[in-house]
This record gives sequence, structure tokens and C-alpha cells, in this order.
Amino acid sequence: MGKKSIKEIGVEEFVKAGLTVEEANELNECLRDLISLNFSNTDIWYHLVTCRVLKPSYPHSLHQLVYYSLHSQNAFYWFPSLEQAKRTNLGCLMETHGSKLLGDSYKDPITSFPLFHKFSVYWSLVLKELSVSFVEPPKCILDISDPSKHGGTWLPGSVLNIAECCLQPSVHPNKRDDSIAIIWRDEGFDDSEVNHVTLKQLRQQVMLVANAIDATFSKGDAIAIDMQMTANAVIIYLAIVLAGCIVVSIAESFAPNEIEARIRISKAKGIFTQDFISRGGRKFPLYSRVIEAATCKVIVLPVIGDEVGVQLREQDLSWKCFLSSGRQNGRSDHYTPIYQSIDSVTNILFSSGTTGEPKAIPWTQISPIRTAADGWAFMDFQSGDVYCWPTSLGWAVGPTIVYSCFLSGATLALYHGSPLGHGFGKFVQDAGVTILGTVPSLVKTWKSTHCMEGLDWTKIKTFCSTGETSNVDDDLWLSSKSYYKPIIECCGGTELASCFIMGSLLQPQAFGAFSTASMTTGFVILDDNGVPYPEDAPCVGELALFPLYMGASDRLLNADHDEVYFKGMPSYKGKVLRRHGDIIKKTAGGYFVVQGRVDDTMNLGGIKTSSVEIERACDRADERILETAAISVAPANGGPEQLVIFVVLKEGYNSNAETLKKKFSKAIQTNLNPLFKVSLVKIVPDFPRTASNKLLRRVLRDQMKHELSVQSRL
Repeated sequence: MGKKSIKEIGVEEFVKAGLTVEEANELNECLRDLISLNFSNTDIWYHLVTCRVLKPSYPHSLHQLVYYSLHSQNAFYWFPSLEQAKRTNLGCLMETHGSKLLGDSYKDPITSFPLFHKFSVYWSLVLKELSVSFVEPPKCILDISDPSKHGGTWLPGSVLNIAECCLQPSVHPNKRDDSIAIIWRDEGFDDSEVNHVTLKQLRQQVMLVANAIDATFSKGDAIAIDMQMTANAVIIYLAIVLAGCIVVSIAESFAPNEIEARIRISKAKGIFTQDFISRGGRKFPLYSRVIEAATCKVIVLPVIGDEVGVQLREQDLSWKCFLSSGRQNGRSDHYTPIYQSIDSVTNILFSSGTTGEPKAIPWTQISPIRTAADGWAFMDFQSGDVYCWPTSLGWAVGPTIVYSCFLSGATLALYHGSPLGHGFGKFVQDAGVTILGTVPSLVKTWKSTHCMEGLDWTKIKTFCSTGETSNVDDDLWLSSKSYYKPIIECCGGTELASCFIMGSLLQPQAFGAFSTASMTTGFVILDDNGVPYPEDAPCVGELALFPLYMGASDRLLNADHDEVYFKGMPSYKGKVLRRHGDIIKKTAGGYFVVQGRVDDTMNLGGIKTSSVEIERACDRADERILETAAISVAPANGGPEQLVIFVVLKEGYNSNAETLKKKFSKAIQTNLNPLFKVSLVKIVPDFPRTASNKLLRRVLRDQMKHELSVQSRL
């Protein structure tokens, strides 16, 4: 598949790929017409996509056949039209202000995007587009007078409550009291109507919980949330911030020791949780895990019904009893927000913690502004959009989608259950989701299990992806479900409250690639000696960020911030660069591909390469492969690094390691380097991952080192 050119395939191949004879004839006739006009492969693809010739209902094998017959690796699959570009948030902003800022240099949003991208005045413009209202406005956008602050001081002197900004009606056409703020459905009720919460109802419920928080805790207290991302979890999150307290984010998948560490580090005075977790039609204990870790007060919500299904400790409260304390003052539907300075902490989040104690990263009130601004500019959140991203408030994506929706006037869509099956997909269809966020491993599961067959996702205008490197074929499957809408790739960090590189609706997009730095973001790529490559040169190396980065952390609760992010980093244009730790490849076309973390690089025969490059070559070497993980290990008795490929096979498929080893070697030598050699293949049932689903190659590397050490001793 994909070996023949588009001129060499026809009706017979289309039928083999799953089309009916009638469909095959229709597609073949369309292609012959385009070929007869001497269209390039790019033009043929553009016509097939814009005219909706390639239908979501067609088998994936058909989409593969056409795509790989037309495209080489990293080819563009989506192109913005000028009309589309002018309708985007960023395009409208550029049309309004571009000529004033750029003069005669301004042409249109597509042509002039690289120039507009550099303007720091962007922040004063975008603040007016978001629902951000200050009790005391900032003295300026950025103050760099304090040399001890690498990242400067952003919006100094300003005072606000960012949760209040989320709850108030605004100039957005769809952000009125009667507009839909949240749309949700419980797992198991897939044929019922979706549930709605208006902005007014959301505000009233948040104020009720804020009153109850006042009756139970004190201003400034850290209060944890360890529960599924339900409508109630979002209400609790906003209420904690409205009441001048600090959210402590804990993922509901964590074991007791991980919960204990986060409560201890944050000094949390209380924690909201559920009696159970409901996923895939099963209930899993959660309250019992929390009380094994926490001695502080626990407020427990029932996963089903109105009554909790567990016996509570004496100091703990049921959700019903907790809410009753908020009604005692007789003003449960009113609450005066606690206003604080822009640099006050509202949320403590944690790194994955894959190597030792997790870093405790405080988000201030500027963090939500930055994360919502990126969503507004690159994912194009507009009034009337419905945004769904299955995640948890324990990870940065959770608070990100809350603020992105409520500061832009979009509707937040929440599925209370597992995103792995048909029920989630049906919710996406029934809720009318227009922006769908994913992680690559989730897309891989949807594709391999065929669980989304028969659903209509054509209302989706944009997909988003983050967490790990995307697989081209999986992205092909995903984009085809909505007539090849763009997938906005996002790469950032919890400590940045945003993404440093993204895709853009003002630029053509290639699967698994990033087209631009986020707005006003600057970075360089370092060579092995820590020297920045020339800005326009294709290269591979460690990414380093310019330090003046709106929303980036300037402190850690349990580590030395300067040591973690700045110590030992080179200077560039008079500023010490900020460490991030990703390996980035810049292509000849100026696009970017993330190649994993610094410790995911390997040296094969004196040639430096990345795990991601190896995996991309191997993933399509055999149709039985679900995913691969590449590591390199030095032999116990010395010598050059050996390349080891771990493999997970698709369900119901079998293979042997030697057969795969030959196929992998051929794929790597053909697509990457003829000198690379696979030393060993190991077939495993699954890969070790962090709680946020990132692949732990370090664990695989340690396992392999142990095995080789044992073999050496024997």
C-alpha cells in the first residue's frame, strides 16, 4: 500500500480498499479528470479534500491508499484559504491592526503572519478579546527593570479574580446568562439527551460552593481536587479560586503514595474527591485511596446518585452536608470574589514525577490568561464553539480547557466516563463538538478498536493533540473523520502554562509537525556544544527558550527554580536562555518535529538520532504492529550502543521477534540510515507510561540494562 503513484491505482485497488464498485468508479473518474488537467499531487489532494471527495465513511485503508500514493513524508494535508484565515480570531485581529502596526508591509493574515508574530503589542490587543476584567489595571504589559527576574514581571500592579472573569457575561455574543457554559453526559446514558448548564446556573453553583468553602476553610488555604473531570469538579475548581484559595491538582489515577506526596508538598488543608471512579461500566475505589494518603478533611461526592456509597471518617463530609453549610448564611447564590494581585497563586500543579519527587509548579492569575490566549489564537475558540478534551484537572490540560472555554465564550463539553469507547464518540456527536482534543495514544486506541465506526464527527472544525509525538497514520485516520480538518499539534509544559510551538490555522499543516512558535515566543535550537544554530537553518538539537515568556513560572515550591531552568544555560542576545529539555528537529521547510526528551536521544555508530525517528520508521513496517518504542543500551562489557525495539501488537495478531527484526532493520535502513542495525526486538503486552500517558522509555531502558547485566553474569 502506498508504493504505487496515483496514476497507477484505479477501480480494482479502490474496491480492494473497501469501496463499492459504484464508489470506486466515481472516485476513479474524479482522479482521472484531475490527472488529465496536469494537476500536481498537492493540487489533486487539495481538490479531493476541499470538494469532500474522500468521505469519513470510507474505510481507513482507502484513505491510506490515496494519501500515501500522493504524499511523501511530512507533506502538507491541509491548507488555509484566505477567506478562512480572515474569519479566524487571529486573522480578524490582524486585519484590524495589521496595517497600523506593519504599515505597507501588511498584506493579509496568511502572508503577514510571520511578521505579526513578533509584536509584543499583541498582548495588549488580545487582553481586550478575552473576558479578562481588572479591578486595578496593569501599569504596563512587561517590566524588565529587575535584573534578578529572568522572565521579567508581567502585568505589574494589576488586581483581579480570574474565576470571576470566567463567570460573568461579556461582549462575546455567546457569553450571556442564558448561554450554555457546560454540556455533559454520564457514561451509560449514551442514548439520553445531553445535559446543559447555563452561564447563570454555573455562576450560582460556583457561588454556593464558594460560600461553603468560606464556612469550612480560610482564605489562602490550599485545597486539593482528586476526582474525575465532571461538571461538579469544574464548579469546585472555580469556587476555590473565587474564594481566594489555591487549587491543588491531583490526578484521580494516582496511588496513595503519590497523593500523599502532593498533599504534603502543597500543605493542602482539605481535598475534594469521589467515593468511586466510574469507567467502562465499572466502579473503582477512590475515597479509600485518598484517606490512606490524607489526614486532612475530605469532602466526598457520590459518583452515582445523591448519597455517597462509602462510610466516611468522622472528620470528613459528604457533598450534600458540605453544600448545606454554604446555604446557612441565606445568601448561597451570591458571593463577593476575593480580589488579589496578578502574581497570587491560584493552582499548584505537578510534573509527572517520573524521576524522583514531582516538581510543584504554582500557577498565578497570569497563567490562565496565557493558556486561554493560546487557545484563542491557535485553536480559534469562538463564541458558539463546543470544546471537548478528555483529561483531568490533575494535569495542565484540565485547567487549560476550563479557562480557554470560559474566557472566550465557548462551551465546555464533559463526558463523565471512559473516553476509550463508542459512548464517548457518541457524546462528541450528540454534543455537537466543534473542537476535539486528544493525546496520540487515545487516537491509536480509537483507530485500532474501530469503536468510532458509524458516528458523525463532521461538525468538528479543529482537532488538537498534545502529550507525546503524534503518529502520521493515526492522524490521517483522525483528520479523515471530519473531511480532513486540521489537527493543531501543541507542545509545551506545565511550568509554561502554555505551548511554545503549535500548529496554526494561518499556515499549511503537516501530520505530526508544528508550524510555528506560539505568539511572541522565541527559542533557539542548540548544537552539541550548546551553541545556537542559525535561525533559518535545518537542524536537530535541544530547544532553549527566550526567558521573556508570558505565563512561565518564576518559582517552584520544592526545588530551586533558577537551578532547574537556568543554571548552566548559554546566553543569547544578552539574555540567559531557559532550559526546557525537548529535542527539536527543524525541517528544510521551517516546520518542527519534536523528537522526545533529551534523554530519549541515542548514538548509533557515532550518529546521533532520536527514539521518535526510529519509531516512526518501524510503526509502518508491519500491519500487525500497534506501536513501537526504541531505546539504545550499551553492552555490559562495553562497546557501541545497541538498538532495541519494543513492540506491542494489535489485539488478535501474532508475530515473532526475528521476523520483526528483519522488517524493522529494512525500514530503518531505507528511511533513515543504511548503517543503523536493530540488535534486538522484544514483544510486550503494553508499555510503561506516566499517569498522563507519556511513554516511559527510561523504564524500558533500565529493564533492558538489567537483562543484559544478568546475561553477562551468566
